[in-house]
This record gives sequence, C-alpha cells and structure tokens, in this order.
Amino acid sequence: MIESAVNQAEWVGYAAMLMVLISFMMKDFRKLRFVNSVGALLFVVYGFLLQISWPIVITNLAIVGVNCYYLFFRKN
Repeated sequence: MIESAVNQAEWVGYAAMLMVLISFMMKDFRKLRFVNSVGALLFVVYGFLLQISWPIVITNLAIVGVNCYYLFFRKN
C-alpha cells in the first residue's frame, strides 16, 4: 500500500512539473498564469501526498494566489 502511494505521489509530482514547464513556453501571459496555476495546484496536492510537506504546499499556494491576483483582480 505504501509503495502504491509513493508511485501515485510521484505521478502527481511529474504532472505538476510538466504543467509548470509548459507554462513557461506560453507567449500569452493569461495562458501562462492559468497553466502555471494548474501546475502549482498539482504541486499542492503533491505536497499533501508527501505526508504534508509544508514548504511545497505554502510556496505553491502563494504562486496560485499571485496568479489569481493578476488573472482576476488586476486590470491591464
């Protein structure tokens, strides 16, 4: 059971990593922030799957917060 949880956590981590990497290839900043937010949320899930790794969870929640600010509250 533990081995299965580790593999599941690793897959979530790989998906998060891929989304963050893809986000940096975007030219449109709105798309970049959206895709980056999805990756950051996946990293939050990954942090919880690692028996709650607070540095991962807190950092990525902050990233989601910054992205949401620029996506929804800042007018350009």
